[in-house]
Amino acid sequence: MGRILIVDDEPHMRRVLAVNLRQQRYVVEECAGVKEARQKILTEDFDVIITDQKMPDGQGLDVLTTAIEADPTVSVVVITAFATVELAVESMRQGAFDFITKPFQPEVVLAVVRRAMERTKLLRENELLKGTVVRLEGSSEILGESTAMRRVREMVSRVAPTAATVLITGETGTGKELVARAIHKCSPRASKPFMPVNCAAFTETLLESELFGHEKGAFTGADRARPGLFEAAHEGTLFLDEIAEMSPAAQANLLRVLTDGQVVRLGTTKPRKVDVRLLAATHRDLRRRVEEGLFREDLFYRLAVVPIAIPPLRERPEDIPALCDLFLNQVSLELKVPRRRLSPKALAKLQRYSFPGNVRELKNLIERASILSVADPISEESFPLPSPTEAARSDDHREAASWTDQMPEVDDLRTFMTWVEKEIIVRTLKSTGGAQAEAARRLGLSRSDLGYKLSKLGIRNVET
Repeated sequence: MGRILIVDDEPHMRRVLAVNLRQQRYVVEECAGVKEARQKILTEDFDVIITDQKMPDGQGLDVLTTAIEADPTVSVVVITAFATVELAVESMRQGAFDFITKPFQPEVVLAVVRRAMERTKLLRENELLKGTVVRLEGSSEILGESTAMRRVREMVSRVAPTAATVLITGETGTGKELVARAIHKCSPRASKPFMPVNCAAFTETLLESELFGHEKGAFTGADRARPGLFEAAHEGTLFLDEIAEMSPAAQANLLRVLTDGQVVRLGTTKPRKVDVRLLAATHRDLRRRVEEGLFREDLFYRLAVVPIAIPPLRERPEDIPALCDLFLNQVSLELKVPRRRLSPKALAKLQRYSFPGNVRELKNLIERASILSVADPISEESFPLPSPTEAARSDDHREAASWTDQMPEVDDLRTFMTWVEKEIIVRTLKSTGGAQAEAARRLGLSRSDLGYKLSKLGIRNVET
């Protein structure tokens, strides 16, 4: 029927209470003092705690505080022979369910215990219901009725309540951060920080400083100590996007954090304990990066405890109508304009499109059409999209032209290979927006090696 803990230094009083409660089929545990009670409360679950106020090693209010901190739904009843208005008020203020004075009738205690049991049951059912609602709301942000997206929502609801590390994979623009946020929102850490960071946006030193923090003087410009994101996300969730771009040194430090739960700031050897749940994401094939020697195999298996793959939008065109409705509503609210509609032909055109930019591209198209289109509903002419055949032909032509048109007419193999090396480096720099650190990682070079090649090949100011 329920578990009860009796805390009283008087053996006779404990025995009387325990006998009466066990006759009502309650499971009863007994403690003779505050210290013993604290150990019980922290290691076992109880529905109701009955505690005397004055004991040799402490007070009933100490038991009350420990119980409420361990489980806010437990009902605590304070019993005392020295009743005062002040003590009664303080007990209730700190969260006691009821206050009983000695001497008392057993029937009075039984009645109070029954009400306390009902309160505990209601509070726990309420907590369970709230948790269920949060999980449903969090998962519902991941829109789509395709089989693949229903599977993603199911994975989120299953993994969120756990502490497991999750690796989220998918093409750019598929919504990997949205899935990470849903996992955090549905987890027990939902009230704690969610800290996202894009690993591709920092140089090697700056990324390590961002994640693990640094001490004053750790590097040039470090004029003061600064905690990293691991410390900032303590008891919460840290989301590492584009984790495949992380340098080998940062990978080693990350593995250490996942192994022993400690971070070491740059410029010191002193470890700091952190409690952080890690979520990671990448648009790359991380297994292939491992095979190529660009990513640590041991770190990969630490990250991919639970893998969640988000399918590209072109593989789930049935999800496009719901996404369009969402984005049309968002545009209306953000711009404070009447909600627009799509014509059937416009929607059909979007469903035929391959969406290389995935959901992010669809959102941009809807926003642009909502602003620029004068027709209502928005017509298909508001979406000047290339057909799949035209897009593929154009891409193939550009790819071929970029090489054949620029290829030097030389017979010297060394000269030709130098040209090829320069062309590959320039293309990579363009794809990274000129970010040399990221380009070096993509090319499998160190930053210094790339700098040497840029100087040797005369590559400067690459335009993106």
